[in-house]
Amino acid sequence: MLNPTTPPEAAAKPAGPTGRKVVVTGGTRGIGRETVDRFVAMGDTVVSLSTSGAPVDNALSLACDVADPQAVEQAMKQAVEALGGLDVLVVNAGIVRDNLMARMSAEDFSAVIQTNLMGGFYSVKAGIRPLIRSSRGRVIFCSSTAALLGGIGQGNYAASKSGLIGLARTLARELARGSTTVNVILPGLIDTDMGRDFPEKVRQEFIESVPLRRAGTVTEVASLITYLASDEARYITGAVIPVDGGVSMGV
Repeated sequence: MLNPTTPPEAAAKPAGPTGRKVVVTGGTRGIGRETVDRFVAMGDTVVSLSTSGAPVDNALSLACDVADPQAVEQAMKQAVEALGGLDVLVVNAGIVRDNLMARMSAEDFSAVIQTNLMGGFYSVKAGIRPLIRSSRGRVIFCSSTAALLGGIGQGNYAASKSGLIGLARTLARELARGSTTVNVILPGLIDTDMGRDFPEKVRQEFIESVPLRRAGTVTEVASLITYLASDEARYITGAVIPVDGGVSMGV
Protein backbone atom coordinates (compact mmCIF):
# COMPACT_ATOMS: atom_id res chain seq x y z
CA MET A 1 0.00 0.00 0.00
CA LEU A 2 1.07 3.57 -0.62
CA ASN A 3 2.21 5.71 2.25
CA PRO A 4 -0.73 8.15 2.51
CA THR A 5 1.55 10.92 3.71
CA THR A 6 3.44 10.95 0.41
CA PRO A 7 1.34 11.34 -2.76
CA PRO A 8 2.73 9.35 -5.71
CA GLU A 9 3.00 12.48 -7.85
CA ALA A 10 5.11 14.18 -5.22
CA ALA A 11 7.34 11.16 -4.72
CA ALA A 12 7.91 10.85 -8.45
CA LYS A 13 9.44 14.32 -8.89
CA PRO A 14 13.24 14.24 -8.67
CA ALA A 15 14.79 17.08 -6.72
CA GLY A 16 18.22 18.28 -5.75
CA PRO A 17 21.63 17.71 -7.35
CA THR A 18 21.43 13.99 -8.13
CA GLY A 19 17.78 13.23 -8.82
CA ARG A 20 18.24 9.48 -9.07
CA LYS A 21 15.35 7.03 -8.85
CA VAL A 22 16.02 4.62 -6.02
CA VAL A 23 14.35 1.52 -4.57
CA VAL A 24 15.49 0.10 -1.22
CA THR A 25 14.12 -3.21 0.04
CA GLY A 26 13.84 -3.51 3.81
CA GLY A 27 13.82 0.28 3.99
CA THR A 28 12.01 0.92 7.26
CA ARG A 29 14.62 -0.09 9.84
CA GLY A 30 18.33 -0.34 10.50
CA ILE A 31 20.68 -0.20 7.52
CA GLY A 32 17.78 0.11 5.07
CA ARG A 33 16.25 3.10 6.83
CA GLU A 34 19.59 4.89 7.10
CA THR A 35 20.17 4.20 3.41
CA VAL A 36 16.79 5.67 2.46
CA ASP A 37 17.48 8.77 4.56
CA ARG A 38 20.90 9.30 2.99
CA PHE A 39 19.58 9.02 -0.58
CA VAL A 40 16.74 11.42 0.25
CA ALA A 41 19.22 13.90 1.74
CA MET A 42 21.25 13.72 -1.47
CA GLY A 43 18.21 14.80 -3.49
CA ASP A 44 17.15 11.41 -4.81
CA THR A 45 13.60 10.12 -5.09
CA VAL A 46 13.22 6.94 -3.07
CA VAL A 47 10.75 4.08 -2.72
CA SER A 48 11.00 1.91 0.38
CA LEU A 49 9.72 -1.65 0.16
CA SER A 50 9.01 -3.48 3.41
CA THR A 51 6.73 -6.17 4.72
CA SER A 52 4.84 -3.63 6.82
CA GLY A 53 4.82 -0.77 4.33
CA ALA A 54 5.42 1.52 7.31
CA PRO A 55 5.73 5.22 6.45
CA VAL A 56 9.23 6.58 5.87
CA ASP A 57 9.76 10.33 5.88
CA ASN A 58 10.11 11.89 2.42
CA ALA A 59 9.92 8.53 0.63
CA LEU A 60 7.18 6.48 -0.95
CA SER A 61 6.45 3.37 1.13
CA LEU A 62 5.06 0.18 -0.37
CA ALA A 63 4.13 -3.01 1.45
CA CYS A 64 5.86 -6.01 -0.10
CA ASP A 65 6.89 -9.45 1.13
CA VAL A 66 10.06 -10.07 -0.90
CA ALA A 67 9.62 -13.81 -0.45
CA ASP A 68 6.50 -13.63 -2.66
CA PRO A 69 7.46 -13.26 -6.35
CA GLN A 70 4.07 -11.89 -7.39
CA ALA A 71 4.12 -9.30 -4.59
CA VAL A 72 7.61 -8.21 -5.63
CA GLU A 73 6.64 -7.93 -9.28
CA GLN A 74 3.61 -5.82 -8.41
CA ALA A 75 5.44 -3.58 -5.94
CA MET A 76 8.40 -3.02 -8.26
CA LYS A 77 6.07 -2.18 -11.13
CA GLN A 78 4.28 0.33 -8.92
CA ALA A 79 7.60 1.78 -7.72
CA VAL A 80 9.03 2.16 -11.23
CA GLU A 81 5.83 3.80 -12.46
CA ALA A 82 5.83 6.26 -9.54
CA LEU A 83 9.52 7.05 -10.00
CA GLY A 84 9.40 7.20 -13.77
CA GLY A 85 12.24 4.70 -14.06
CA LEU A 86 14.90 3.09 -11.91
CA ASP A 87 18.55 4.00 -11.41
CA VAL A 88 19.50 2.34 -8.13
CA LEU A 89 18.28 -0.86 -6.49
CA VAL A 90 19.47 -1.69 -2.98
CA VAL A 91 18.67 -5.28 -1.99
CA ASN A 92 18.67 -5.14 1.79
CA ALA A 93 15.64 -7.06 3.08
CA GLY A 94 16.48 -10.13 5.15
CA ILE A 95 15.48 -12.33 8.06
CA VAL A 96 17.18 -14.68 10.51
CA ARG A 97 15.95 -17.94 12.01
CA ASP A 98 19.00 -19.21 13.86
CA ASN A 99 19.41 -22.71 15.18
CA LEU A 100 22.07 -25.39 15.25
CA MET A 101 21.96 -27.50 12.11
CA ALA A 102 20.97 -30.62 14.07
CA ARG A 103 17.89 -28.78 15.32
CA MET A 104 17.07 -26.59 12.32
CA SER A 105 13.84 -27.41 10.56
CA ALA A 106 13.56 -27.56 6.80
CA GLU A 107 10.91 -24.85 7.08
CA ASP A 108 13.28 -22.42 8.83
CA PHE A 109 16.07 -23.14 6.39
CA SER A 110 13.77 -22.62 3.42
CA ALA A 111 12.18 -19.45 4.82
CA VAL A 112 15.55 -17.71 5.17
CA ILE A 113 16.66 -18.77 1.68
CA GLN A 114 13.33 -17.65 0.24
CA THR A 115 13.51 -14.18 1.78
CA ASN A 116 17.22 -13.40 1.67
CA LEU A 117 18.30 -15.06 -1.58
CA MET A 118 15.17 -15.59 -3.64
CA GLY A 119 13.89 -12.19 -2.54
CA GLY A 120 17.05 -10.67 -3.99
CA PHE A 121 16.51 -12.55 -7.23
CA TYR A 122 12.86 -11.51 -7.44
CA SER A 123 13.73 -7.86 -6.82
CA VAL A 124 16.45 -7.70 -9.48
CA LYS A 125 14.38 -9.69 -11.95
CA ALA A 126 11.51 -7.23 -11.58
CA GLY A 127 13.76 -4.19 -11.92
CA ILE A 128 16.29 -5.33 -14.47
CA ARG A 129 14.80 -3.75 -17.59
CA PRO A 130 14.48 -0.20 -16.22
CA LEU A 131 17.95 -0.55 -14.69
CA ILE A 132 19.38 -1.46 -18.10
CA ARG A 133 17.62 1.54 -19.64
CA SER A 134 19.18 3.85 -17.06
CA SER A 135 22.47 5.53 -17.94
CA ARG A 136 23.64 5.09 -14.34
CA GLY A 137 22.19 1.78 -13.24
CA ARG A 138 23.41 0.45 -9.89
CA VAL A 139 22.57 -2.69 -7.92
CA ILE A 140 23.91 -3.07 -4.39
CA PHE A 141 23.34 -6.30 -2.47
CA CYS A 142 23.58 -6.37 1.33
CA SER A 143 25.13 -9.72 2.18
CA SER A 144 26.97 -10.47 5.44
CA THR A 145 30.37 -11.55 6.73
CA ALA A 146 28.56 -14.77 7.61
CA ALA A 147 28.84 -15.56 3.91
CA LEU A 148 32.62 -15.83 4.36
CA LEU A 149 32.97 -16.91 7.97
CA GLY A 150 29.87 -18.97 8.61
CA GLY A 151 28.25 -18.67 12.01
CA ILE A 152 27.20 -21.12 14.68
CA GLY A 153 23.46 -21.62 14.31
CA GLN A 154 23.41 -19.65 11.06
CA GLY A 155 23.65 -22.30 8.37
CA ASN A 156 20.54 -21.00 6.61
CA TYR A 157 21.58 -17.35 6.92
CA ALA A 158 25.15 -17.94 5.76
CA ALA A 159 23.95 -20.00 2.81
CA SER A 160 21.49 -17.31 1.73
CA LYS A 161 24.08 -14.54 2.01
CA SER A 162 26.71 -16.59 0.17
CA GLY A 163 24.24 -17.08 -2.66
CA LEU A 164 23.92 -13.32 -3.08
CA ILE A 165 27.61 -13.08 -3.90
CA GLY A 166 27.34 -15.58 -6.74
CA LEU A 167 24.18 -13.91 -8.00
CA ALA A 168 25.76 -10.45 -7.90
CA ARG A 169 28.95 -11.43 -9.69
CA THR A 170 26.98 -13.14 -12.44
CA LEU A 171 24.80 -10.05 -12.84
CA ALA A 172 27.90 -7.84 -12.87
CA ARG A 173 29.10 -9.69 -15.97
CA GLU A 174 25.71 -9.81 -17.65
CA LEU A 175 24.94 -6.12 -17.16
CA ALA A 176 28.40 -4.67 -17.76
CA ARG A 177 27.83 -3.91 -21.44
CA GLY A 178 24.97 -1.63 -20.49
CA SER A 179 27.17 0.12 -17.87
CA THR A 180 25.03 -1.07 -14.92
CA THR A 181 27.27 -1.98 -12.00
CA VAL A 182 26.53 -4.67 -9.42
CA ASN A 183 28.33 -4.87 -6.08
CA VAL A 184 28.02 -6.60 -2.71
CA ILE A 185 28.65 -5.27 0.77
CA LEU A 186 29.28 -7.56 3.73
CA PRO A 187 28.32 -5.94 7.03
CA GLY A 188 29.68 -7.56 10.16
CA LEU A 189 28.16 -6.97 13.58
CA ILE A 190 26.20 -3.73 13.19
CA ASP A 191 24.35 -1.84 15.91
CA THR A 192 20.82 -2.59 14.70
CA ASP A 193 17.82 -4.38 16.20
CA MET A 194 19.04 -7.60 14.58
CA GLY A 195 22.58 -7.11 15.89
CA ARG A 196 21.30 -6.43 19.38
CA ASP A 197 19.22 -9.63 19.38
CA PHE A 198 22.30 -11.75 20.05
CA PRO A 199 22.71 -12.88 23.66
CA GLU A 200 25.01 -10.42 25.42
CA LYS A 201 27.71 -13.03 26.02
CA VAL A 202 27.76 -13.99 22.33
CA ARG A 203 27.76 -10.33 21.30
CA GLN A 204 30.72 -9.53 23.56
CA GLU A 205 32.67 -12.56 22.31
CA PHE A 206 32.09 -11.43 18.75
CA ILE A 207 33.19 -7.87 19.51
CA GLU A 208 36.37 -9.23 21.07
CA SER A 209 37.11 -11.00 17.76
CA VAL A 210 36.80 -7.73 15.82
CA PRO A 211 40.15 -5.95 15.37
CA LEU A 212 38.48 -2.56 15.91
CA ARG A 213 36.79 -3.93 19.06
CA ARG A 214 33.32 -2.54 18.46
CA ALA A 215 30.14 -3.00 16.47
CA GLY A 216 29.67 -0.95 13.33
CA THR A 217 27.02 1.70 12.80
CA VAL A 218 24.28 1.92 10.21
CA THR A 219 25.84 5.17 8.98
CA GLU A 220 29.13 3.41 8.22
CA VAL A 221 27.30 0.83 6.12
CA ALA A 222 24.89 3.21 4.39
CA SER A 223 27.71 5.57 3.43
CA LEU A 224 29.33 2.75 1.43
CA ILE A 225 26.02 1.95 -0.25
CA THR A 226 25.53 5.55 -1.38
CA TYR A 227 29.13 5.71 -2.57
CA LEU A 228 28.71 2.58 -4.70
CA ALA A 229 25.60 4.20 -6.20
CA SER A 230 27.52 7.38 -7.09
CA ASP A 231 29.14 8.43 -10.36
CA GLU A 232 32.54 8.22 -8.65
CA ALA A 233 32.06 4.44 -8.29
CA ARG A 234 31.12 3.78 -11.91
CA TYR A 235 34.28 1.67 -12.50
CA ILE A 236 33.58 -0.62 -9.53
CA THR A 237 31.56 -3.72 -10.33
CA GLY A 238 31.57 -7.30 -9.09
CA ALA A 239 33.21 -6.16 -5.86
CA VAL A 240 32.59 -7.81 -2.49
CA ILE A 241 33.38 -5.29 0.23
CA PRO A 242 33.34 -6.05 3.97
CA VAL A 243 32.20 -3.44 6.48
CA ASP A 244 33.15 -5.40 9.57
CA GLY A 245 35.93 -3.77 11.53
CA GLY A 246 38.43 -6.19 10.02
CA VAL A 247 36.95 -9.44 11.32
CA SER A 248 37.01 -11.13 7.90
CA MET A 249 40.37 -9.88 6.68
CA GLY A 250 42.31 -12.52 4.82
CA VAL A 251 39.28 -14.67 4.14
